[in-house]
Amino acid sequence: MNADLHCHSTMSDGWLAPAEVVRRAAANGVTLLALTDHDEVGGLDEAIATAAEVGIRLVPGVEISVSFSGETVHVVGLGIDHRHPRLLAGLAEVRAGRDGRAVRIGAALEAAGIHGALEGARKFARNPALVSRAHFARHLVASGLMPDVGTVFRHYLARGKPGYVEHEWATLEDAVGWIHAAGGIAVIAHPARYRFSEAELEALFDRFTACGGEAVEVVSGAHSDAEVLKFASVARRRTLLASRASDFHGEKESPVDLGRCSPLPPDLVPVWSRLE
Repeated sequence: MNADLHCHSTMSDGWLAPAEVVRRAAANGVTLLALTDHDEVGGLDEAIATAAEVGIRLVPGVEISVSFSGETVHVVGLGIDHRHPRLLAGLAEVRAGRDGRAVRIGAALEAAGIHGALEGARKFARNPALVSRAHFARHLVASGLMPDVGTVFRHYLARGKPGYVEHEWATLEDAVGWIHAAGGIAVIAHPARYRFSEAELEALFDRFTACGGEAVEVVSGAHSDAEVLKFASVARRRTLLASRASDFHGEKESPVDLGRCSPLPPDLVPVWSRLE
């Protein structure tokens, strides 16, 4: 099973349209794909239709932004009913917050001497309600102010930098509740990316499992081999399902292409075993 259960399209901060994501995944040999745009499910109908055309299975998904212990955490929902009213209402609330954050980022960059950043970022966002830090970074690169997206984040958009703004997203309980209401499975995305101490990481998983979360991304495009081993151990110890995901955004910005992650450790229970 070549499963890739976390990727993005132009409906959030990916470079490819939903149909293009599916076609690229199929060309790479992916047999099970989840499109998981940030706080948005608007690309899923296009992705589902294209998956039927090219002969791969498409799992409806979403990646929900959550605030926990001063950090933004992402919870992926897999196998959701993407038309469920409770899920749609919750995502609409989160997107409204995203728009306000984008305005504040634009103002912060303006104060730092970078003019017109919000308007520039919006030109990179197909969905005007989902202007993200990635769109700001792409604008700064396209404007010639920075050489690449990673450099923009390090100099302007990471915590403590001039363009970073604090923001409160959904709670873990909200995100897991919306996913479950829509019939899905909740997954902690790329856990190695969060700047948590070991105690804070344990607290995250304690609270996640207490509210019914079922799975963790053991293999992620953001994880080193050592981090795969670490979160495989977390999955075993906490009896969590294991997910495999590239977190693909685009060829220029993603370290791993669709379907090209390393395999899951064979003793773990893959999350796709519960997605039938």
